Order: sequence, then structure tokens, then C-alpha cells
Amino acid sequence: MVMTTAKTPAVLITGASSGIGFALAEYYLTQGMQVIACGRNREALQNISGATPLAFDITDNAQVQIAATELKRLLLDNHWQLQHVILNAGSCEYIDDALHFDSALFARVINTNVIAMGYCLEHFLPLLSRGAQLGLMSSSATYLPFPRAEAYGASKAAISYLGRSLRVDLAEHDIGVSVICPGFVKTPLTDKNDFAMPMQITAQQAAVAIYNGMQRQRNEIHFPGKFTWLLKLASLLPESLLVSLLAKKNNKNSTKDD
Repeated sequence: MVMTTAKTPAVLITGASSGIGFALAEYYLTQGMQVIACGRNREALQNISGATPLAFDITDNAQVQIAATELKRLLLDNHWQLQHVILNAGSCEYIDDALHFDSALFARVINTNVIAMGYCLEHFLPLLSRGAQLGLMSSSATYLPFPRAEAYGASKAAISYLGRSLRVDLAEHDIGVSVICPGFVKTPLTDKNDFAMPMQITAQQAAVAIYNGMQRQRNEIHFPGKFTWLLKLASLLPESLLVSLLAKKNNKNSTKDD
């Protein structure tokens, strides 16, 4: 009889140096999983007690490839099984003047949020075990056409479609895909916002919601429920009415700022 040793479940989280990623890493550790915490800032990653830091820039394909080679070594040497991968890292910038569209800003956001995710998928997907779950960080902003969100919203809409398509193609490999659509979460990124953020929750609350959704292999993980369901309901309104309502609200906010 051949005796096999059970492998320890592991999760890889990008963007783990702050915000939702940092909270996710800490929460996964409390659930008994090995955490590979990824980000550019190695010093910040080392502040996550018990996690294994893996420092690299997601926008550099060569660095992602090197990180994947190191990840493969970690999995083999420590007898870990990669059960969850959460591609959380991303950025947010707003188009302040749509008439004079900032193509450089648009390219930066698309490159960080979409193209870089492609690099991670290329190098990390082959390391996932059967029965694993992949989490892609989208946003509840994709439910409605919000003002100034041309770059950010477009990048997150691309991620949502990417996740749905991957779900179809990865089904034969027994790998599930969760598209994660948070509402407003208090993080260093959202602290820069200059507008009201209703029903905002903490990064720790977001981490619990994401963990539970990944464990249950939810196709879509959206939270907080009251906020996201309101957006989903509003999205059923006629487009002309939506544009009118959102444009009026945007004009009112612009007047206040002036």
C-alpha cells in the first residue's frame, strides 16, 4: 500500500500589501490556510505575520514569470496545494474631463487592471489544482455607467466578462471562477475619492465576504448586499432614464465643488 500525505491548502493573493488584499491575507491565515502574499512592497508584505511574501510587479510580465517559478518551488518544497488564487491588485483613476479624454490615464488603468491580470493568469493558472477556485477582482461599478468612471469602469467590466468566459473554459479542468464585485470598501485607494460613498464597509468585512464566497464557489461575490442589489435593480431602468438621472447628479456635484 502506498501512503500519501495530504497537502496543505494554500491561497495566493495579489495586491496584499494594503487594503482588501492585506485584510484577505490576514483572514485566510486565521482559517488555517497557507498564504502567499503578493505585491511590489516586500517590507509591507512582511508585516503579514505567518504569510509567505512574494514581491513582484504585476505589470511586468517577466517579473510575474519569475514569481510563478518561485511559487512552483514553494508549492513543491512545502507540500502545499494551491486551492485559491485571488487576483486583487489594481488601480483607480478618474476621467475628469470626458470631452478632452485622457488617453494616457486610460491606458494606465487598462494596463494595470486588465493586461497585468492576463500576465498573472498565464503564469499562475497552470499551478491551480483540480477543484480550485480563481477569484477576479471586478467592481459593483460595472452595474451602472457612473460619471468619470470611463477608465476604471471599463477595466472592471472587462474583468467581469473575462471571468465569465474563463468559467466556461475552465469547467473541464474543475476550476471555478468567482467574479468579485465590492461596493465601497474603506482602503487607501478609496480614501482618495472626493465623493460620497454610501454603505461603506471595512476591508475586514470585505475579506470575510470574499472568503465565504470563494469557499462556496460563488460565480459572483457582491457586497454589501443592500447596496449591490440596489445597483442591480437600478440597472434595469431604461438607459435614457439612467443617463438623465446620473448626469443630473454629476452636474449637481460639480456645482458644489465649484
